[in-house]
Amino acid sequence: VPFTPCTGERLLVAPGEDRASCAERIVHAARKLCADEGYPTWQVLFPDEAGAREIEQAGMALRVSWQFHWRNEGYGSMADFLARFNSKRRHMLRREMAAPAEQGIEIRTVRGEELRRDPAGWAKRAHALHRSTVDKLMWGRRWLNEKFYLSAFAEMPDAVEVVGAFRGAELIAGAFNVASPLRLYGRYWGCFEEHPFLHFNVCYYHSISDCIARGLQVFEGGAGGEHKLARGFLPALTWSAHGFTDARLDRAVREHLARETPARAASVERSMRDSPIFKAAS
Repeated sequence: VPFTPCTGERLLVAPGEDRASCAERIVHAARKLCADEGYPTWQVLFPDEAGAREIEQAGMALRVSWQFHWRNEGYGSMADFLARFNSKRRHMLRREMAAPAEQGIEIRTVRGEELRRDPAGWAKRAHALHRSTVDKLMWGRRWLNEKFYLSAFAEMPDAVEVVGAFRGAELIAGAFNVASPLRLYGRYWGCFEEHPFLHFNVCYYHSISDCIARGLQVFEGGAGGEHKLARGFLPALTWSAHGFTDARLDRAVREHLARETPARAASVERSMRDSPIFKAAS
């Protein structure tokens, strides 16, 4: 899906072909197309590391960034995961996780047969939740329309999920997620009511517990969010590659990246060092 910040294979080469040669030809063709059409730049977003290095060798400028992912370290229960934190942090997390029940809110995941009974209805609810978020932001953009959700829920019923927050039968908040056999991808959140810690429970805690129960290895909770570090997420490197038709702009960007890359590496190292799950539990 366009704009989805998920790492994956971007350089598709048939078996037996020379990958380096193919990467060079692809980059050359992209450069020529942009020059012919007057486009100043072309980009490859969220390639895997191997693909990113191949594209870099083919002549594009490589940029490194990171997201925060939760990793399943073989936890048997949510209690096992919370045991990684010290007592003060565990108390904070438990207090936040207890909030929905105290507010009369139930959180559960809608998937499988329940979703297949009314895919259009759940698609419209997911879209309404998405709109509730982007419409509150002055920079919000409705990149995904209702037609997208209707198509996704109809064509991918075994992969899409809605984590719903309910007061009785009323849906008051939720998150649209996508699941693979090994990973859960948290995508879009929205709410019709505001409650303390509801976002953390819908978007993080419930899905962490669900990943443990299902044996999923990684939960990608979406882009951004230093607050995820305090809740057991760890930095995971991401890559992008950038090309420019103007040699002066290309040179300026590369000079910037030469300074930015080590600074970002230091930030990732600091996040790993500051992660509460690596501090002695007590």
